[in-house]
Amino acid sequence: MQNNWYFSMILVVPAIIFSGCSSMPQNPSLIEAHSNYNNALTNPQVTDMAALELKEASKFLDKADNALNKRESDATVNHLAYMANQQVAIAQETAKAKAAEAVVANANTARDRVLLEARTAEAEEAKRQLEELKAKKTDRGLVITLQDVLFRTNMAQLEVNGLRTVHKLADFLKQYPERTVLIEGHTDSTGSDSYNQGLSERRAHAVRMALLDSGISSNRIAAKGYGESFPVASNDTAENRQLNRRVEIILSNENGVVSPR
Repeated sequence: MQNNWYFSMILVVPAIIFSGCSSMPQNPSLIEAHSNYNNALTNPQVTDMAALELKEASKFLDKADNALNKRESDATVNHLAYMANQQVAIAQETAKAKAAEAVVANANTARDRVLLEARTAEAEEAKRQLEELKAKKTDRGLVITLQDVLFRTNMAQLEVNGLRTVHKLADFLKQYPERTVLIEGHTDSTGSDSYNQGLSERRAHAVRMALLDSGISSNRIAAKGYGESFPVASNDTAENRQLNRRVEIILSNENGVVSPR
């Protein structure tokens, strides 16, 4: 009976010893590192925006677990746990920074969209105004033509409709202060050269004065008369001569430059 008890104890004691040796040792630093890592995994912002940093943290945790299982020194395990914690912290800060950048980027996108919409609306309004002024695109730029009927016969005084057109042009120029205008007066071939030259100059200056009276700065307006030098039609019919009697207003480009004749 005693022998049976003795052999039983021989079998049990090594089993108890072996069981104690095989249990997982504990390390507070590593437990904390695992907890911090698991918390980070529950944050979608971190997992989405700092996946690489989290992967590095996972590698350090694996190394720390292996070191603990191999009964390496506490200093080694603690160091690896510390590195895992650092990578988790880096992942969290990286995610915060990227989230902030995304907010700024979204704000910039919204701002750019608003600016684009504003510029589009501005361009559409400018197009509408130029169409209303009947501006035509030429090699020299946009040209607004005031025909002879907008002036009193053989005079430089603008009629009501002519003044209305000039006022619309002034409104346009106020909205686009970078633009300038060149006003050119022209006549048909009826009458002497000196008379035609003088009439073309007076009509060009009449338009200039109307723009000045509408609040446009003098340094944005140039005026010149060409007499009968640049007809747009032959002078052999009354209809063609009327086409030649005109004032052309050339709008500059966005840099304030008007192409020379």
